[in-house]
Amino acid sequence: MNQSEPLLLIVSSPSGAGKTTLTSRLRQRFPQIRFSVSHTTRRPRANEVDGREYHFVSHTEFRGLIERGAFLEWAPVHDNLYGTSCAEIEASADCPCLLFDVDYQGARQIKAARPDAVGVFILPPSMAVLEQRLRGRASEDEATVQLRFKNAREEIAHYGLFDYVLENDSIDHAEQSLAGIYLAELCRRSRAAWRAERLLAEDRGFGGSTPPAASR
Repeated sequence: MNQSEPLLLIVSSPSGAGKTTLTSRLRQRFPQIRFSVSHTTRRPRANEVDGREYHFVSHTEFRGLIERGAFLEWAPVHDNLYGTSCAEIEASADCPCLLFDVDYQGARQIKAARPDAVGVFILPPSMAVLEQRLRGRASEDEATVQLRFKNAREEIAHYGLFDYVLENDSIDHAEQSLAGIYLAELCRRSRAAWRAERLLAEDRGFGGSTPPAASR
């Protein structure tokens, strides 16, 4: 019996709700998870490395990739373009889980192409807290902060696209909940049936005779 295909786990949220921190913690906790590195046209932040957080490309390069059909999904977000390449899916064949950090538009496209993908949406505890978190990052100018906060309500309105909704009122509690979803989905029958079938197919050497009684 062959192992099932990787779990496609989508984590999404409005900017500032904590999805990047939560996905980073999940990957630290479960190193076997592969992170899907998206392409983007936005400029890298001070602590970001090309090829690790994102593949940072120009608008011209991004449009060229669209024309070549290189993306599983792509969408405009906050005046920039973001996309997941088909190569990320192909490279994940030997891992148990491929983790996506995308917005609701990307999530919709991934789930349209792969209905078995699992979506998790992260909520802030309140809009006031979300605004505080956006301003506290100090990595963007006022206009960008206002744009991201304005778009947050529209993003939250699409929570219905997702299978799970988590409130990030405590980063530790939210991490525990996300880890629980990951572990539970790995045990879903459709993904774990191959393990049971492998056991049923094993030749235990009974030769058709009555198997020995189980020990008590």
